[in-house]
Amino acid sequence: MPSPSPLASDRLVLRPFDAILSEARARYQALPEVARYLYRPPLTPEQSRDSALRNPERRFERAGDQLLFAVVGAGDGALVGEVVATLENPAAGQVEVGWIFDPASAGRGYATEAALLLLGALFAEHRAHRIFARLDVENDASRRICERLGMRQEAHLVENDLDGERRGSEYVYAILAREFAA
Repeated sequence: MPSPSPLASDRLVLRPFDAILSEARARYQALPEVARYLYRPPLTPEQSRDSALRNPERRFERAGDQLLFAVVGAGDGALVGEVVATLENPAAGQVEVGWIFDPASAGRGYATEAALLLLGALFAEHRAHRIFARLDVENDASRRICERLGMRQEAHLVENDLDGERRGSEYVYAILAREFAA
């Protein structure tokens, strides 16, 4: 049996969004409970589609470049969520990661598994030195994902952002290439 590609496991495949997957994405991106920790309102179908199909050439060279991956079931190809990498500082090898999953797929370990695949590819293929995630302090699920990935909490930013009327605080979690390899 051939070994899975770096962006696939026995259960999941990470792949670029296409028009069909971007329509499925619009369903969960419109949910208030999905947008709750993202410091933005739920996306309209048009906003969801446009952001999913941005960067079709998959450029990842300059600060701000993003790689967005649909996370689909390996067997059925059904969309369960997404993971994203943003190149923050190319010279220093700094990459921010994030994940958003359909609440219908919660509790199955998909987010941790997909994030692990993404981190592996970023360290191996894109020579990232440090990968970090910023998350709302109230987002316990994302905090647990970071901890399962071996990331350490580096910062607690107090009331650093505004989410409508609510002042939000964030944690910053990170992992270095040498720590991930170990």
